[in-house]
Amino acid sequence: MKKLRRFVWFIAKRLMLITVILGLMTIAFYFSMNAANIFVILKDGMAQRALTVMMDLDGTELPKYFSTAYLPVDKRLATMRDGTNPYEPYQITGIDHRLRMEWVWAWPWEDTARATIIEQVPGIDGRIKASWRERVPKEQWSPPRWPSARYDVILIRENGRWFIRELRNERAYTP
Repeated sequence: MKKLRRFVWFIAKRLMLITVILGLMTIAFYFSMNAANIFVILKDGMAQRALTVMMDLDGTELPKYFSTAYLPVDKRLATMRDGTNPYEPYQITGIDHRLRMEWVWAWPWEDTARATIIEQVPGIDGRIKASWRERVPKEQWSPPRWPSARYDVILIRENGRWFIRELRNERAYTP
């Protein structure tokens, strides 16, 4: 009887260890999958946001990345609505958008995630529109720089998709 009890405990310990290892591997897999999805949403969403402001697009692509509650309060998009868009006099043809994710945390069983990102646009291809040449001094004929910033981002998962719910604490960033 003593040998049977030892054997059962031996098997139980091994099964417990295997279960814990498989559980940790599953959590790591889902965390990595969420982190990859979040990075893609952030990269594409922030690039689309910059393009919308610079190229004066209508913003129909933004709801794919941002929650509908956030879009009306976005500071950069507000410049288009209130008429203070610094890119209005320019014909922007392309940008070099860069996003670096410094930190991300998303438990596999939660529908909220947090991330810290740095957004930079080191290159903007464009020129001043002909209709603005007389009104703007010649030294301002190049498009203004997009301000680099560090953001704390909150994302939510709805129906299996991640959306940017909030960009907090916009801080200037200098590389």
